[in-house]
Amino acid sequence: MTGNQNTGKRTRFAIFAIILVVLLGLGLPLLAAGMEQWLSHRFPLPSMTGPTLPWLYAQHALQTLLALVAIFVIKRFMPFDAGLRWPQEKTYIGPAILWGIFFGVLMTLVDYAPDLIAHHPMDLGFAVTPHSMIGWTFFEGIYVGPTEEILFRSLLVGFLIAAMPGKVRLGRYDMSWGGVIVALTFALAHATNFINHPAWAAAGQQVYAFALGILYAYWFEKSRSIVAPIIGHNVGGVTEYAICFVLIALWS
Repeated sequence: MTGNQNTGKRTRFAIFAIILVVLLGLGLPLLAAGMEQWLSHRFPLPSMTGPTLPWLYAQHALQTLLALVAIFVIKRFMPFDAGLRWPQEKTYIGPAILWGIFFGVLMTLVDYAPDLIAHHPMDLGFAVTPHSMIGWTFFEGIYVGPTEEILFRSLLVGFLIAAMPGKVRLGRYDMSWGGVIVALTFALAHATNFINHPAWAAAGQQVYAFALGILYAYWFEKSRSIVAPIIGHNVGGVTEYAICFVLIALWS
């Protein structure tokens, strides 16, 4: 009976942990967006409103602050490894760079297939000027990695690895089930792309977001560090934008 009770408690706690992770993964970005809107109304900055690059900088900064607060609070109740350190042994930085380049090319193909086939300049949602190119290159190449990976890998994967340490194996590779669950949450967090993109492109984005979530979680778990996921995230994003900037210049 005691064994059954312990199993039941572990199962209930695992379910609670999964629900908490999904709520945090989907809710903290929304909360950060709401905080940004609240702040922008009290400290009017016209360029900070709407789906603009400055808005994304502010929202991601608030999202990261909330994730760090959540790490601090949750660790008071259940210690876990958030990986906020340089990797001590195998870094996975090399694979992160190579896979980042590969996925940057793949994301470009998925996101802009009709434009690539027609040799038509892509609509990136903003005017391509030297100022905007610098802002987006810095955002994708430096800023977005830590501001998303601290939430999804340091907080969510780190917590779930401690809360439900079971493994999933594929051949000689293995990783925590927590990484898989967070990869699904990471993909769901990008489901708003169905609003602004064709259904086929949004569906493709869900697939590659999940695949990237698996890679980031694997590097995080094996290196016990957030560094490789940050680098892979940044390299993938900046590769896609670099390709688009070059093709727009060629085809305009």
